[in-house]
Amino acid sequence: MRHLRTMLLSLSLVLLSACVTINVYFPAAAAEKAAEQFIGNVIGEAAKDAEIKPPPRPPQASLLDFFIGSAQAAEPDLNIQTAAVQDIQARMKQRFDSVLTKALAAGSIGLSRDGLVAMRDAAAVPLAERSALNQAVAEENRDRKAVYSEIARANGHPEWEAQIQSTFAAQWVQQARAGWYYQDATGAWKQR
Repeated sequence: MRHLRTMLLSLSLVLLSACVTINVYFPAAAAEKAAEQFIGNVIGEAAKDAEIKPPPRPPQASLLDFFIGSAQAAEPDLNIQTAAVQDIQARMKQRFDSVLTKALAAGSIGLSRDGLVAMRDAAAVPLAERSALNQAVAEENRDRKAVYSEIARANGHPEWEAQIQSTFAAQWVQQARAGWYYQDATGAWKQR
């Protein structure tokens, strides 16, 4: 009888572990690390002015780890090293160095709350330069949307695009230089 009980308990545990469904959750820490790296490469020296964040806490072991193993529960890296992402990053860096850094420093454009850039004070831009700046802003936003989408697709989860964009939006603000404008959660402009 005791042997039968032990066998039933063992069988129950095997069946329980076989029924565990592993959901793929958005890897927030990996996305934050990828955004930090990508934006640091685009902004360049501005990354040095970024706030220092404490390292993330290691995850706590759970009963689920006992059954499925901690290797399967680990958060994956987010791949940002595709050819398409690198091409976009190179264009963004060139645009940042030639046009956007000056406009951000002047306060004529700012970092929007949705991970894009927006015209903040068109009157601060001489009329002769306004069209070129509007074009640079449009090209930058097109590239930003493309990079958020490409990162999601390259990692096999196009449904993560909005979360990647949100993560990048926070990181753009965090790595912004002092004096640059950004939108807070309500859409109000604030200066870093």
